[in-house]
Amino acid sequence: MQKQITAALLISTYNWPAALDLVLSSVLLQSKMPDEILIADDGSTEETKTIIEKYKKLFKIPVLHFWQEDHGFRKTLILNKAIAGAKSDYIIEIDGDIIIHRKFIEDHINFAMPGTFVRASRGYLNKELSAKLISKEISKINIFSKNIANFFSVVRIPFLWPLFEKKYKIKGAELYEIHGCNMAFWRSDAIKVNGYNESFIGWGPEDKEFIARLLNIGLQKRFLKLGAVAFHIYHKENSRASLAENEILFKETIALKKVYCESGIDKYL
Repeated sequence: MQKQITAALLISTYNWPAALDLVLSSVLLQSKMPDEILIADDGSTEETKTIIEKYKKLFKIPVLHFWQEDHGFRKTLILNKAIAGAKSDYIIEIDGDIIIHRKFIEDHINFAMPGTFVRASRGYLNKELSAKLISKEISKINIFSKNIANFFSVVRIPFLWPLFEKKYKIKGAELYEIHGCNMAFWRSDAIKVNGYNESFIGWGPEDKEFIARLLNIGLQKRFLKLGAVAFHIYHKENSRASLAENEILFKETIALKKVYCESGIDKYL
């Protein structure tokens, strides 16, 4: 178990300030704070900036806002810019629609291990519960509520972590299963593979292609189950218009055992 590491919480967001408000309010309650918060903003309006400025005053740690103009879904670019600007050893990545358990950061730091990266899970809040949280009608989540799907992704039982952590030492599609909304990796490892592949424009599966290259340099994937609990706020699905083209890039990385992408984080370092 790795000790005395510095950790950044990386949050991607786009034009949903009400959700980002809930996310950042959950970060304020953490049992262990990250060393910095990196907000990767893919072109949001001033309303999102206002939320971020509010929380900059509430946190005692750096809150860094990385913003780029809105030219469509370019998540890979803004993630790379944020990772390049990080000062921490370890990156814990979530989306701007993920409310985190108060032990979330502590769990990720305790689970971190050199030579590995981490996949974790999330529970799904349904449309009704999400609306109540967004409107501030309620402020707390009951994990036993019928409004939460994926129950075993929202239960925290640390002593059972070893039963699941090596579940993905197998071949096939499951090896590349990852959730960009709850994952963690070493910043130095991300730089070795040149970060996220900026050839991915539009939704998916940029996270799978990224970790495919991490696997190709010899890193091990570990599954943090029953820990680092996260709750996904309901929203409509993103456009899948670019998915087929992006899937081709992902499959090429696997087939050719690529360890480096041509268009990546190096231009920001």
